[in-house]
Formats: sequence, structure tokens, C-alpha cells
Amino acid sequence: MVKRKRTNKCGEDGTPDEQHDLLPQKKHYRQRAHANPFSDHSLLYPPSPDHVDWLSHFPEYAGANKKPEFADIGCGFGGLLISLAPLYPHILMLGLEIRVQVSEYVSDRLAALRVEAATSQQADSRSAHYKNVSVVRANAMKFLPNYFSKHSLSALFFLFPDPHFKSRKHKARIISPTLLAEYAYILRPGGVVYTITDVKDLYDWMRSHLEACPLFEPIDEETLRKEGKGPILDAVCKDTEEGKKVTRNGGIKWLACFRRVAAQRA
Repeated sequence: MVKRKRTNKCGEDGTPDEQHDLLPQKKHYRQRAHANPFSDHSLLYPPSPDHVDWLSHFPEYAGANKKPEFADIGCGFGGLLISLAPLYPHILMLGLEIRVQVSEYVSDRLAALRVEAATSQQADSRSAHYKNVSVVRANAMKFLPNYFSKHSLSALFFLFPDPHFKSRKHKARIISPTLLAEYAYILRPGGVVYTITDVKDLYDWMRSHLEACPLFEPIDEETLRKEGKGPILDAVCKDTEEGKKVTRNGGIKWLACFRRVAAQRA
């Protein structure tokens, strides 16, 4: 087992970590940047959403009969979820990450944040902020309906996904006609799909496939902000580790959002 040390160093963006005493260090969770979604990763997954033990993920909500409403697909190091958790303390959020070391890092990071919140001088206002978020190691391209029931989610996030540049690998992109049918199944009417990337070709790919799907309609940033989703958009654009890297490097971020529409009856 790798020994995790405490650190007083600055974060990746050059600013001091507020929870530096307990936060795990990424250098102890090294793993390849990408994983093949078609490989056998020896994953354990529930046979259906009814078999998911949500109590183990969100023990503070025992008896509330609550299930996740936000899902971050390929959550990476958890930057989005950790940013949103205190902003929406009554909404349960789940990150799905296929890489074992990365998912372990997010789990350890959440545990550290909860301890820091509970012992800080602001414990009365922060103690619950990170208890509404959890992570699972899962292959979202194969097993997403095993975790989420029909129309259970209000937000789906696809932030800086693997672009799979080579044409022969486009089938591994997280947005495709087949997968969009699954996303439409688990996303409730009115729910929003958030996508962002720094790769223009991937942006065009995701946008064109979502536009071609009759169960989604594009929604502009101004409309979303008028609906009170500005904090979500800000987190999507600024708070992921990959997004911060793009900002540091002076790159361009391409944002595209789509609303789940109700199916028209014949």
C-alpha cells in the first residue's frame, strides 16, 4: 500500500491548499491519463439502480430516501463536485471515474475535506458541505443505467473528456448516438447536459450529435444564468483540474449545453 503523506505545498494552480494538512497528494496516485473503456477493468457493478447501496455513499441522508441528481461522468480528480457540493448542500452528487487510482484519490480527498470541515472554526456552516458528494469506480459507457433509474438526474456533466483524436478511436468518445439514448433515459425532462472541452473538433462532434438527437435541445449560457444555473456554469468552466490547466496555458474552452426535452407522443 502506498503511504500518503501530508503536504504544505501549493496546489496545482499555484495557490496554497486551504486543507493542506489532510489533503492527499496526487503524486501518490499516479496513473495513465486515459483508460480504454472497451477493456475489461474487473469492475463490480450493481445489477440495477435498486441494488445500489446509496446509504454507504451518503450516510448522512439515511431515511431521506434521496438519490443522486448530479452525475459527473469521468469526474477526474473531483474538482467540479467539490466546488458544487457546498453550493447545493441538499442535492446528492456522484462522480464516476474508471481509473482506480484517480477514483481512490477523489474518495480520500472527500474524506479529508469532511474532516477539515468538521474541525474548522466554520464547522457549523461547512460540516455538511461534502457529505452530499461521493464517487464510484465505474465504466459509464457500459454501466450507467445500472446506477441511475429513469429520469432520476437533473444534471449530467461531460467535462474535458478524452478526445480520442484518431478516427478509428472515435467510437470511444463519450458522446455518441447510442450513449445519448442512455443519457436521455436517466436525465429527467428539463435536466441539462453540460459539455466543455478545449478541443474544437471534439466540441463540434459533441454538439452535432446532441443537436441531432430529438430528445435534446441546445440552451445558451444566458438562458441558463437567468434560470439560476450561473454557479454551475462557473464551476464547469473554472473549477475542474483540467479547466484550470487550460486557463494557465491560455487555451480556449468550448462550452455547449443541452436540455432534455419531453418525448412527443404520437
